[in-house]
Amino acid sequence: MNIRYFTINMQHLKFLNLKTDIQNIALGGSTAQNKMVPDERKKSLLKTPVTKKTKKAAVLALFYPNSHGETCLALTLRAKYKGTHSAQVSLPGGKVEPSDKNLKETALRETFEEIGIEQHKIHVLREITNVYIPPSNFLVTPFIGVIDFHPKFIPNPEVDKLIEVPLKNILDEKLVLMDEKKTFYAENIKIPYYNFENHMVWGATAMIISEIKELLKRL
Repeated sequence: MNIRYFTINMQHLKFLNLKTDIQNIALGGSTAQNKMVPDERKKSLLKTPVTKKTKKAAVLALFYPNSHGETCLALTLRAKYKGTHSAQVSLPGGKVEPSDKNLKETALRETFEEIGIEQHKIHVLREITNVYIPPSNFLVTPFIGVIDFHPKFIPNPEVDKLIEVPLKNILDEKLVLMDEKKTFYAENIKIPYYNFENHMVWGATAMIISEIKELLKRL
């Protein structure tokens, strides 16, 4: 399979037929993630300072059919708050709670709480490569999940907006751009980002999407 398949034939039924392939293909890991990391940060990622104090979280990359039956990815625009990730675009997810049996359950619970998709309706295909987020000291475990119906999203107050990203946009290299931004490790630094629906998607979310993108391109 190749990228032409996705850009021309985006009907969700065809995407669902690739579930087994998605589950079994080798991950791109940090090599794929680093395509969306500034050069200045790549060296520091080799020495990820994960300790006993590092907090754990999980997110879900949920693929679903839109009203036209085309495969899309659900992203959220966080509401503004006094915190590190205020008003940023992210995948549904959050920190582990004591009641969670495992990280997959964390991702599913948070997805339900944030955008209203019931856990039992989601088919989790696989776990992918962890991402460490230095500013908040979180180690995030991403999962890929699918549903076979057009959902009615019910965002909670933490979510300012649901962003629907067609799969063709994820695979479109023209939507990978560069811009200067202030980060926790530099005052002004050029960072790669995705321009999805006129939203800047960067950082850990972009790294996770990059690994998924590279995975799909190799099918």
